Amino acid sequence: MKMFELIAPCHFGTEAVLKREIIDLGYEVSRVEDGKVTFLGDAEAVAYANVFLRTTERILLKVGQVKAESFEELFEKTKALPWEEFIPKDGKFWVAKANSIKSKLFSPSDIQSIMKKAIVERLKEKYRVSWFEEGGDSYPIRVTFMKDVATITLDTSGISLHKRGYRQNTVKAPITETLASALLLLTPWKQDRILVDPFCGSGTFPIEAAMMAANMAPGMNRSFLAEDWKHIIPRKCWYHAVEEAQDLVDTGVQTDIQGYDIDASAVRDARENARLAGVDHMIHFQQRAVKDLSHPKKYGFIVTNPPYGERLEDKEILPGLYRELGESYQKLDSWSMYLITSFEDAEKYIGKKADRNRKIYNGMLKTYYYQFLGQKPPKKH
Repeated sequence: MKMFELIAPCHFGTEAVLKREIIDLGYEVSRVEDGKVTFLGDAEAVAYANVFLRTTERILLKVGQVKAESFEELFEKTKALPWEEFIPKDGKFWVAKANSIKSKLFSPSDIQSIMKKAIVERLKEKYRVSWFEEGGDSYPIRVTFMKDVATITLDTSGISLHKRGYRQNTVKAPITETLASALLLLTPWKQDRILVDPFCGSGTFPIEAAMMAANMAPGMNRSFLAEDWKHIIPRKCWYHAVEEAQDLVDTGVQTDIQGYDIDASAVRDARENARLAGVDHMIHFQQRAVKDLSHPKKYGFIVTNPPYGERLEDKEILPGLYRELGESYQKLDSWSMYLITSFEDAEKYIGKKADRNRKIYNGMLKTYYYQFLGQKPPKKH
């Protein structure tokens, strides 16, 4: 079976987690860069990656890589790529997204227009037609320029992979499912340990944790754009991936996963989302303020995304909210706490107790990383 170079984009700072996921799935990682991991795989790998990977936003199939410092050069080199191997005669194709970093060509709309024309010219010659109706299956193209080198890909996923299908109800500024999974995988939490999210909102952290505990593949209940690309990825590849995912599920596993929120409507939404995900019996949701957080057992985990910005009408209450979180945390026996926040003074108000057991994931400038207090963030792998 033909081998492809596949690219899995991810949140900055979570590349090592995604790399481990890909290796655990059985595929060879060829390159790790900021915000993406590249690996090698056949048609079946496209299906398995879409169904099983928790921390990537989509799976991109690399068509080619070209260096272009002018639009004329971009046109000719795009036209030289073997598009007929991917896009059939009736295929609907467009350059869905283009971005450029440190490159002479920087206008997304111009890049999209030039590349579309180049692909059309290539396919007109190969299929001996003068017009494309484009009434068939969809083939969205994505291009990323970095220092004048364009990486050109086909998007096999379609709708972003963070949309598992269960989150019908959300709060303001919700954390994505892929980022929640990545942050959980960065912690030592396992299914036999206590997990509490005191600001659960729509329930993303508890639900993703429950899905991990039940060995439930994130993409097993949704569809993917490349399912229709039968000439590239046979249907049996998708059937095999979903069947294997279904065989691995164990929703009878015992867990202690809890989600709290002071907002009753958020708790209702979280319960409904958990039901849609098939893990509602594995999670205890309750309306509760963070100051009332308590647990009699030792060695639990707090993993949470406290309210800030869009989630709060009045930012002046942030210091008190984080102070209450710190006070509740101090009462817990030998617990660890992991936060993602953009509140710069979070550490100040949470307090100093058990610094080695607290990690802050700081979301400033859309960069996610974790750090032990007083130490530098770990190097990327």
